[in-house]
Amino acid sequence: MAHISPFQPFRYAAAAGPIEHLVTQPYDKISPAMRERYLALSPYNLVRIILGGREPDDYARAAHCFDEWVASGLLAQDAEPGFFAYFQEFQLPDSDERLVRKGFIGLGAVEDYEARVVHRHEQTLTGPKKDRMEVLRHTHAHFGQIFMLYPGPAESIDQILREASQGEPLATVQDEYGTIHRLWKIGDPASIARMRAEMAPKKLLIADGHHRYETALAFRDENPQMADARNVMMTFVNMHAPGLRILATHRVVSGLPEFQPQSFFAKVATEKLPSLSALKELFATPAPDRIRIGVALRGTEAIYLMDRARKPGELDVQVLHRELLGGALGIGEEAVREEKYLRYVRGLDAAYVDVASGEAQIAFLMEPTPIEQMAEIAFGGGVLPQKTTDFYPKLLTGLTIYKLER
Repeated sequence: MAHISPFQPFRYAAAAGPIEHLVTQPYDKISPAMRERYLALSPYNLVRIILGGREPDDYARAAHCFDEWVASGLLAQDAEPGFFAYFQEFQLPDSDERLVRKGFIGLGAVEDYEARVVHRHEQTLTGPKKDRMEVLRHTHAHFGQIFMLYPGPAESIDQILREASQGEPLATVQDEYGTIHRLWKIGDPASIARMRAEMAPKKLLIADGHHRYETALAFRDENPQMADARNVMMTFVNMHAPGLRILATHRVVSGLPEFQPQSFFAKVATEKLPSLSALKELFATPAPDRIRIGVALRGTEAIYLMDRARKPGELDVQVLHRELLGGALGIGEEAVREEKYLRYVRGLDAAYVDVASGEAQIAFLMEPTPIEQMAEIAFGGGVLPQKTTDFYPKLLTGLTIYKLER
């Protein structure tokens, strides 16, 4: 069973300033330039806590900052518990399609994967979990939500979210990517009870936030006496909702010693395409029975395509990691986990530019992973390589904050 609960989050008070100057993208999506911009927007921007820097005392400084903001009333706790309807209106990148993704924020029980209530779909990396654990240990708070998907119809929840969205939002934020985020509170006890009952039989699938979820697991085990550590803040979205979209995540390789294109092509069968536009045209028509991966090389404008039949249950990213990264380039799983030689890039054009500019040696250009294939593998107990999926847009950090009191 999925155990979800309403909660009394801390939220920014009006005295802190405009909400768009205070909240951020998720910590792992904040570039150095974005961090500097956030710092310039407000002395109370949450980046000061979630991504203070990399000095030894930064975590203690973050905790002191958080405590000061709570004590001064810049962050105030809701008087009554509730769930929070969270809608994101956005334009899909490289498309004219405008969508609204609808979900709600609440607490979810921190469950071991073996309990088969919460399911992961990706491997995690070592570094981010160490960093997130230090932030959690020092602040005793969750500032961003785990993005959770749930399957099947949820008519009561859909109706309650529709009704909530008819009122004035608690917060409206347009982020740097043009996405409009809106938040409403659902505090009616009858609505809360209906939502909890409808969610109870659901399985949950982590869409985004694997590192933070596993950090919450480790923190719960580290603090068995702390009741609040048994829950973590989540945003719940129906995996069949029309506003749910997955973007492709491309792989860019650099710094690989003794890389020889001839050696790569001797191990991987490809065909040559005239341009990146030709690959885009090819990808525009889905081919679910084929594995198709584009390859761009430094020193040539040509694009190469690996194209073969898809075996039952096989995903493009699995083939990429097993046959291309591992088999052809010798980049093993440990190097992948440590992000050695490998970077993850959103957008075909951006990945191609990295190679064309000479910054990278080779780029692998991917098609998006269908949600149905991802869910089938995850609910069946399988785990995909990290960065298999890119759910767009990201959930903002700082709209609600879960402070662990006991």
